[in-house]
Amino acid sequence: MRMWNSAFTSDNPPFSLPIQQASEAVPPRAINCTSGGPVSVQSIAEPLPLPDACYLRAALSDATKRAYCTDMRAFLSGGGSIPATPAQVACYLAALAGALSPVTLRRRAVAIGKAHAAQGFADPTKDEHVRATLRGIRRVHGKPQEQAAPLLKEDLLAIVDALPVSLIAVRDRALLLVGFAGGFRRSELVGLVVEDVSFVPEGMLVMLRRSKTDQEGVGRKVGIPYGRTRACPVKALRAWLEKAGVVSGAIFRAVGKGGHLGNQPLTDQSVNLILRKCAMRAGLPCEGLSGHSLRAGLVTSAAKAGVSSWKIRQQTGHRSDAMLQRYIRDADIFVENAAGALL
Repeated sequence: MRMWNSAFTSDNPPFSLPIQQASEAVPPRAINCTSGGPVSVQSIAEPLPLPDACYLRAALSDATKRAYCTDMRAFLSGGGSIPATPAQVACYLAALAGALSPVTLRRRAVAIGKAHAAQGFADPTKDEHVRATLRGIRRVHGKPQEQAAPLLKEDLLAIVDALPVSLIAVRDRALLLVGFAGGFRRSELVGLVVEDVSFVPEGMLVMLRRSKTDQEGVGRKVGIPYGRTRACPVKALRAWLEKAGVVSGAIFRAVGKGGHLGNQPLTDQSVNLILRKCAMRAGLPCEGLSGHSLRAGLVTSAAKAGVSSWKIRQQTGHRSDAMLQRYIRDADIFVENAAGALL
């Protein structure tokens, strides 16, 4: 069996993973980075022109490929090599402990292991020496995971009320209200297309064809009803589509000078920037706000309103109640509080 390196690559930067194909045996190629210049992860494995390369590239999300490439560049430019011994990997991780979070170091170890597998080498990160090092790093340097501050309903209403009169403001109003009402991730929100939205008497149905937890595209429907307040997500989206003249393709797009509408969808990062800019206009603090604040805000606000956890999961697509607990716990922290009943 020959270990071929498949074209699991992103445009910038590339990363490769293996597949097996019957052929003559070829020894794996060792890689060592000693130069001071930039490291090309492509040097780890030259992808062969396979007829099914497009499917191989689709096996990993672009975000995962970018993260692996960043991690491998850091490892190789720091003097790492492929293959590496477990002791070398453990020393590398220990040297970065404290400077990088345990989560980041764990991801780097995964990237190193996959790069070894891609070349047919034994994965050094499976060794107990490396695993024990990671456990020790977590114990010494572990800290609570940073969370996006939830944007609660009251703050969302204040933000949309403060929007000016412009085409960009119409887009931002629809973006924020739909993102909140649907409990969408940033990638899901900017990935929405007109063809996946249908307006019904109750509101609108949104077909999510792919998401972070649905990489294989099984898909799920999200219902967004007409709002009972002045901030209705359905009416806001209709207004944006009509004023912008968007009839197909990406829903949320950039708006240039003179109201010129672009063809490409907004990026994930654009959602962060738009939310913070709108919050500043409304006089709200921006610390901790990100695109995820819309999703977290729906969960927290719904929990405070007494919505059951399974109905919240139906809207957000969370797989279990455990995934919701960090939001619901914060929302209920003063409800029937033990100390409050005593003091």
